[in-house]
Amino acid sequence: MRGSIVKRTILNRNPKRTGTKRNTIIRRTQFAALGLAALTLLATAGCGSSAGASDGKTIKVAYQKFGNYKPLEKLLNAAKSEVEKANPGTTVTLLPIEASENDYYTKLSLMNKSASTAPDIAYEDTFLIKSDAAAGYLLPLDDYVSKWADWKQFVPNAQDAGKGDDGKTYGVSMGTDTRALWYSKDLFKKAGLPVPWQPKTWDDILAAADTIKAKLPGVIPMNLYSGKAAGEGASMQGFEMLLYGTNDPLYDESSKKWVTGSQGFKDSLNFVKKIYSDGLAPTPQQALDAQIVNIATDTWLPKGKLAIDLDGSWLPSKWSEGGSSPWPTWQDTMATAKMPTQDGSDPGAVSLSGGWTLAVGSKTKSPDLAVKYLETALNQKNSLTYDIEGAQIAVRKDVMDAPEYKKSSSSFGILSDVVAVTKFRPANTDYPKVSNNIQVAMEGVMTGQKSVDEAAKAYDEAVTSAVGQDKTTGGQ
Repeated sequence: MRGSIVKRTILNRNPKRTGTKRNTIIRRTQFAALGLAALTLLATAGCGSSAGASDGKTIKVAYQKFGNYKPLEKLLNAAKSEVEKANPGTTVTLLPIEASENDYYTKLSLMNKSASTAPDIAYEDTFLIKSDAAAGYLLPLDDYVSKWADWKQFVPNAQDAGKGDDGKTYGVSMGTDTRALWYSKDLFKKAGLPVPWQPKTWDDILAAADTIKAKLPGVIPMNLYSGKAAGEGASMQGFEMLLYGTNDPLYDESSKKWVTGSQGFKDSLNFVKKIYSDGLAPTPQQALDAQIVNIATDTWLPKGKLAIDLDGSWLPSKWSEGGSSPWPTWQDTMATAKMPTQDGSDPGAVSLSGGWTLAVGSKTKSPDLAVKYLETALNQKNSLTYDIEGAQIAVRKDVMDAPEYKKSSSSFGILSDVVAVTKFRPANTDYPKVSNNIQVAMEGVMTGQKSVDEAAKAYDEAVTSAVGQDKTTGGQ
C-alpha cells in the first residue's frame, strides 16, 4: 500500500464507513495489479532460452533483487562462474526478481506453478520451506547432502531450518540472523540519555522515546516496522519481537495449535498503538511506504533522523563499502541493545532468528547440475565471503572458526550474544497465513482504524478461519 493511498484513507473522517469500502476497492485493485505484474514476469520468463525448460546443461537461479542484494548477487555470480568453468558446456542463468519480500514470495510461487517458468534454484526464505515443500515446489535433497562432505559443517539448527513437515531436507541454509535495538549514540547524548543504553522493560524503551521526542524535535524517536508494506519485517522484526517477550506464545508447540485470545497479543498490539498514536514512531503514511525498510536504514539512520530502530543483524552490510548505503562512520555512531522482555522477566531479552536458504526446484530437468551449483555457492570459501559481506550469523562451523569471520561485524557483541535467547518462527505450513493476519492487525491499530480489542478479535477470527478451529487454542 502506497503512502498516498494510506493518506487519503487516514484523513477520511469516518474510516469505519466509507473508508472501509474504499480500502476494499484499493486492495482488490492492488492485488490485481500484483497478479498482472507476476503474470507478466512469467510471460517474460517463458520467452527465450534463458528461462525455458532446462535441458540438462542449463539451470536458472531465481533470487530477490531488493534492498541489500549486492552480497547475495556477488555470491550467486561467483558460483555461476565456478560451475560453468568446472563443467564446460553448461550455462547458469541468474533470474533477478525486483520485488519487496511479500511480492517476491508471490512471484516466486507463480513461477513455480509451471515447469516452463519454475527455477532450478531458488533463494528461499526458511519460513516458506515447509509450505513450498508441501505444495510440491521443492526437490528433496537428502540423497545429495548425505554424500556431501561439507554437510557435517552445518550446525544442527541450520540443517533443521531446511526441513519440511515430512522430515526431508529441501533447502540449505545460507546463514542466520538476529534482531536487536539499534540506537544512535550521538542522538542519545544530545537528548541526555545514557550511553551505553540497555532497557530492561518495554516501559524503559517508551521512556527513552518520550525523551527523544521532547528534546530532539524533527527526530523520529523509534522505528518498529508495522503493517502490510513491511511484510514479514512487520510480523517478525516488529510484532513477534514484542509477543515473544510476553507470557503468551504465538504457537503452542505442545498442542500444535495457534494461540488466540491471549493477553500477550493485545499487549503487543497496544505497544504498536501507543508509539504510533503518541508520535513516537514514523507517521502511518511513512510506515506504509513500500520502501520503508530501505528508508529507515539507508536514509534516516545515517542522516541522524531516527534514534532507535528495532532491526536485524545485517544492517552493517548495508553500511559497508559496496553496500546499498555506504556509511564509513557507522560504528562511531550506532550501537545495539538487547530487546527486553515486557516486564524484565526471564530470560530478560528477546531475539528472533530467521535466514534464507538455497533450494532446488522439483521441476528441474538438471537436478545434478542444480545441486552442484548449490554446493558450490555454499562451500566454505563462498560462505565465508557472503557471511562477512552480508553480515550474516554463520551456520558453518568452519566459517565460525575462520579468523576473518571472527574479526567481522557479524560475529561479535550484542548481535551474537542474543543467539542464546533467540526464537524461531513456528515451523508450520500455516505460518504465512498467520503472519499476514498479524500485519493486518498491526495496520489496523497503527492507522487508528481499529482499537486493540477490535484488531485482536479480527485476528482471532481470521486465523481460526484460515487454519481451522481444530488448529487454534484459547478464547475467540
